[in-house]
Amino acid sequence: MFKFQYHLIINLILFLQFSPPVSAIRKDVSFREKHTCRTTVQGRFFLADDNGRVCDAFAVDPLSRCCPGKGDKFSCHGCNLVSQCCNSYEFCVSCCLKPATTHKELALKIKIAKPVTAGIYQSVFDFCAGRCRHNSESVVHENAYISDFHHCFSLSSNSSGSSSTQVEARLAGINVFIGRQGESCDLACKSNGQSCVPNKLAVLNECEVIQKYMSCKGACLSSIGADQPAEVVEDAPKHLVNTTIVSKLYRFLPVESVTTRSLHENPGACLYTKTESMLSCDGSHRHTRRLCPCA
Repeated sequence: MFKFQYHLIINLILFLQFSPPVSAIRKDVSFREKHTCRTTVQGRFFLADDNGRVCDAFAVDPLSRCCPGKGDKFSCHGCNLVSQCCNSYEFCVSCCLKPATTHKELALKIKIAKPVTAGIYQSVFDFCAGRCRHNSESVVHENAYISDFHHCFSLSSNSSGSSSTQVEARLAGINVFIGRQGESCDLACKSNGQSCVPNKLAVLNECEVIQKYMSCKGACLSSIGADQPAEVVEDAPKHLVNTTIVSKLYRFLPVESVTTRSLHENPGACLYTKTESMLSCDGSHRHTRRLCPCA
């Protein structure tokens, strides 16, 4: 018995002496901070997180505030990829977050609003969440949406200039009609069973757009008047000047310096105005045909 205990103690000593040291620290444990998602809060049933996933509000992880990782990432469900407009706010944000769709360096240069004092977006998620909300261009008559696809994230909406694709997107749900000579847009739209949409006149007030609908035989010229955008009728008298506008707005200028002379010096020409505050649905001139946005 004594020998057995002696050999047991000797073996235990040898085992402890020659066995490799055991580390008390687990190497597989990470102390990295877990990412907490930012999410949209607008929807009643769904939300989008900053990973680009959309999920049921009840499926959100209570700790990370993220949607489950198994969901589709950057889903464009219900979106028109040409106009970059969607029929759902959450999927608009998700689609917008796709790196191939929205380039970060460009998104972070976009102003939050049009005024000069407006700031810029601080992240792509801020950009997408902000742009996908409704804007003045998505409504008609101030109380109805132009189209079901009224959540848009186009990069260039606050930028100057417009491509044909961007113009198409901004005119979604709008019917463009050419009025009769001397007819206002209110009357032109009414004769087609619709109403003039004043906040879309600025979209049409560009030579590239006007030339798409009108012949503009005599060129496209800057002018002054509430009847623009428009086309001068070909039989307009060449010797007349729009004295009504001159007398009201430019009494202190010589007639030769007023661009409205182009109205009668260039029959067949198209006219746009640089003073967008003058754009009006009820404007008209006896020698022009108006280009009108109706809905």
